[in-house]
Amino acid sequence: MKTFKWAIFIFFAVGIGLYPLAYLLFDMSKGLLFTKSPELLASMVWYTAFYLHILPGAVAMLIGWAQFSRRLRNRNLNFHRNLGKVYLISVGISGTAAVYIAQYATGGIVSILGFSGLGVAWLFTSLQAYRMIRNKDIDRHQYWMIRSYALCWAAVTLRLWLPLLQFGFGMEFITAYTIIAWLCWVPNLIVAEGIVQNLKLVHPR
Repeated sequence: MKTFKWAIFIFFAVGIGLYPLAYLLFDMSKGLLFTKSPELLASMVWYTAFYLHILPGAVAMLIGWAQFSRRLRNRNLNFHRNLGKVYLISVGISGTAAVYIAQYATGGIVSILGFSGLGVAWLFTSLQAYRMIRNKDIDRHQYWMIRSYALCWAAVTLRLWLPLLQFGFGMEFITAYTIIAWLCWVPNLIVAEGIVQNLKLVHPR
């Protein structure tokens, strides 16, 4: 069962991590971009921020799961450290761009606050993870990385919740998207906190 769960975890991380490549290879104007105004789509600043969000974010998604593999970490600690640096740099770029493009989120102020909160929380948890490892506090570094990657996984849960709310519950796109601005990451953070608290019980400091 544990192996199956790990396989599903990697499957979604890699699958959604590769998804932004579609914006480079195909015409995606009928997707999320279809909900944006022509004026916004004509903005080079917004477009640049959009790609600075999705591409480094994809890198973070693709490599983040490997940081939780004890086998990979024990076999090559330097690889783990270097991969961690790439992850944190990717989050720094993607998270900063996310906070900017969140100000133009479809759905108004509720969506703006939701996605802005996600971006800020992702940057904060990742910064805390960096601070902990700089202080050689490995346990707390792990806790903050769990929280950080749970927020990174908002990219996955968003794409799971959106069709469920639209087609399963019959919601209009705007309504569903407004809800998902919060639903895609707050439960993730709650689950991550549950994992962290369990680790603290199993491995008390």
